[in-house]
Amino acid sequence: MPRVRAPLWLTAPTRYAGLLRARARWIVAALALFIALALTALAVPDPTDPTPGQAATASDLGMYETVIAGLRGGGDYYTLTAEALRAGSYPLKPFLTFRLPVHAVVQAALPPLVPRVLLVLLTIGVAVAWWLRIAPQLARPSARISLTVLLAAGLMAFVQADLVAFHEIWAALLVALALALRTPERWVPSVALGLIATLARETAALLPLVMAAFAWREGARREAAGWGLSLLALFAAIVAHAWAVAQIVGPLDPASPGWSGLLGPGFFVRAFASSTALDALPLTLAAPLVALALFGWTAWRDSVAPRAAALFAGYAAAIAIFARADTFYWALMPAPVLLVGLVFVPDALRDLAATLLDRRRIRVQRITQ
Repeated sequence: MPRVRAPLWLTAPTRYAGLLRARARWIVAALALFIALALTALAVPDPTDPTPGQAATASDLGMYETVIAGLRGGGDYYTLTAEALRAGSYPLKPFLTFRLPVHAVVQAALPPLVPRVLLVLLTIGVAVAWWLRIAPQLARPSARISLTVLLAAGLMAFVQADLVAFHEIWAALLVALALALRTPERWVPSVALGLIATLARETAALLPLVMAAFAWREGARREAAGWGLSLLALFAAIVAHAWAVAQIVGPLDPASPGWSGLLGPGFFVRAFASSTALDALPLTLAAPLVALALFGWTAWRDSVAPRAAALFAGYAAAIAIFARADTFYWALMPAPVLLVGLVFVPDALRDLAATLLDRRRIRVQRITQ
């Protein structure tokens, strides 16, 4: 077996320590492929420029704010939303063009300042939860400083009070917090947070799907059932939502062009970079960092790490396949903590290099008497 060396930043070796050389080569080849796919972002136009995409996002936010203001005035959610969609020349079919009402109804029931304060507190809570989860696994102060910087880089968009009416902002933070709090012994709070996230934005349903699959695979039947029940609750909410939308939408209302953008992994990388501090870096540097961050999550020896890696890869694939140019804000969903994976990369690369560069030979001698 290859020699396992002492970690650089971590308190324990990564999953890639002590691998057989053939397997290490496959992992390095996969990493090279990830980086190559990320670099296709160089051929993708910036989703926030030219202005049509930016204008579309601003219009979406304004529409959500209009609906919330109407609810505060005593209006009906579905009537208000249908009117706002028609006024903005948005499609009203299928029913998923209407957001679930929970987010707007809750915000409308609160004084305007309260959601802004809650957003900041939730963002701080996510940062603290992940710092407490990862910092004990880091052996050096430089690694803990890097963790803090990476958390700030991913969460910078989430403290913008002007985005408080944006569904993805809340759903992404709740998903990140659910991941941070989950342990094999304590999973109920994560299930509850995950359910709230899905009711805020149904694209958060990828979280219970991933978590249920891992729990089932590991034999944690009660946890798998908990995540399954959260999915059933979401399904019931969506059925009721579809019925309510059907009462409002008429035969002449326009339909959505669909969600099959097929814009590729480069689009995900550009959209993700624009949602984090990577936006300040040249894309030639930012794109490989996105691939390395995802790779880093696969290396950490913790039960949450493979779940996070699968979740982030799932969002990357979904955005690459289904997102349109004007829905680049879907990349907010993995934004809070994906970059944190970079803190595991130095040890992961060193463990792989130790295997590939190990030139020791075992000499077997036969001794006869």
